[in-house]
Amino acid sequence: MNIRIASLHDAADLAYVHVHSWLTTYAGIISNTYLSKMKVADRQVRWERILSHPHNDEVTYVAVEHGRIIGFINGGMAREVEDGYDAEIYAIYLLEEAQRKRYGKQMVETLMNHFKSRDYASVMVWVLEENPSLQFYIKLGGQIIRKKAIKIGEEMLIEVAIGWKDINTMRSD
Repeated sequence: MNIRIASLHDAADLAYVHVHSWLTTYAGIISNTYLSKMKVADRQVRWERILSHPHNDEVTYVAVEHGRIIGFINGGMAREVEDGYDAEIYAIYLLEEAQRKRYGKQMVETLMNHFKSRDYASVMVWVLEENPSLQFYIKLGGQIIRKKAIKIGEEMLIEVAIGWKDINTMRSD
């Protein structure tokens, strides 16, 4: 597996990973009605826009295995500066068959190195409270900052902010 910066040509593959990882990760958390309406074509348009016009020092990396994109991580300047964090992981997803192989950790390390090169000192991420990956961030040394209610489809869910006040304290073991 190798990690590289995403290009506009990766939009379709990013969309595929995005939709299919949501279908497996959020089954039983987000309603099937909402999940069944997710379309790769819709996400591809979104990824084409993101990759063509990144904002807030945004960067996207892809994880590639045997020539196929199996995951991605996207981040940049923190969107909610009132929390006191200057960088944010906006999204990180892996196809189900690529999970639990330390690829997520490698992608996080790559993004953290990017953030450090841009002089970011702290980082945060928002995670659905019921997402099993919440523990992934806790194991990396993240602390729960706060929670908020968000609406996805017709449901209200709880999202948890996890942060590292010092980006250098993120565990890599």
